[in-house]
Amino acid sequence: MYTKKIDAIVYKNNTSKPCKEEVVMDETVTLTINNNITRNLSAIKDSLKEFAVGYLVNENLVKSIDDIKKIEINNTNIDVEIDNELLKDYESVLCSDSAGGWRSKIENIEVVESDFKVDVGELISRIEELKNRATIWQATGGCHVAGIVYKNNFIVKEDVSRHVAVDKVIGYGLLNDFDLSQSYVIYSGRMPADMVIKMTRAGIPILASNAAPSNSGYNTAKKGNITLVGFLRGQRCNIYNNQNRINLL
Repeated sequence: MYTKKIDAIVYKNNTSKPCKEEVVMDETVTLTINNNITRNLSAIKDSLKEFAVGYLVNENLVKSIDDIKKIEINNTNIDVEIDNELLKDYESVLCSDSAGGWRSKIENIEVVESDFKVDVGELISRIEELKNRATIWQATGGCHVAGIVYKNNFIVKEDVSRHVAVDKVIGYGLLNDFDLSQSYVIYSGRMPADMVIKMTRAGIPILASNAAPSNSGYNTAKKGNITLVGFLRGQRCNIYNNQNRINLL
């Protein structure tokens, strides 16, 4: 449903031939806030309500789902309404920020207080399950995949943007009453500051990935008390900051 076949030529071992290659179907999704501010993003037309909720929380435009008055979706257009007072401090940045949102302006970092712990063996199993459930990625190699784990729930979303994929799973958790302080996000992609800040704003204590953190991501994790798990591959991983949240035995 979210992929299509296109014409290509495959070259291998000094030979070439026509073929059909599967690609992900990304579209321009337009998010409009209070009929005033718009944000255009490239995304898969799936789980757009979850994306909108996650985006608003992760961009610090709202503090909770209760601050969202309305979400209406018409094809690839998302109209949301929040209190104008919440929007006032961010309007100039949202109108001018070419990076796509408030995340590029990281100033205040919330500290996440959580006693949540997870076994390292579970993380190793989950990264494999994440890859196995990434059906669009397996077909095209053209998207990122993210998952949120809460109790026995493991919700997986894919998108061409790693930010949108993470927004979708966090939005799902908010819409389905997950206790985010007792949850973790696991995904495919680096862990710079603009990704780690999503965890602090949502109150999620652990971010795990098969990739590496950057220095900005590590520093943001330190300030926000987020545990990062990187290089989660095979039977190994690196744990950064508040390692006590990961049970190693």
